[in-house]
Amino acid sequence: MALSYKSRRRWSLIILLVGLPLYIVAAVNVVSWFDRPSIWLEFVIYVALGFVWALPFKFVFKGVGQADPDADKTDE
Repeated sequence: MALSYKSRRRWSLIILLVGLPLYIVAAVNVVSWFDRPSIWLEFVIYVALGFVWALPFKFVFKGVGQADPDADKTDE
């Protein structure tokens, strides 16, 4: 099922405003399970968790910043 441009924009907004803060809290909790790792290991963990978060939503965010491809070209 392909999402329309407007629905992808709406879902991306919901994901960024609701999902991202929840994921940040979860990532901080995951890192807190360890006994305060070194700053470099902590950085690597956060970067890895950031990539893991972005992968499932790649199809939602793809092309959202572009102009609406479904808009009429006669408005120009």
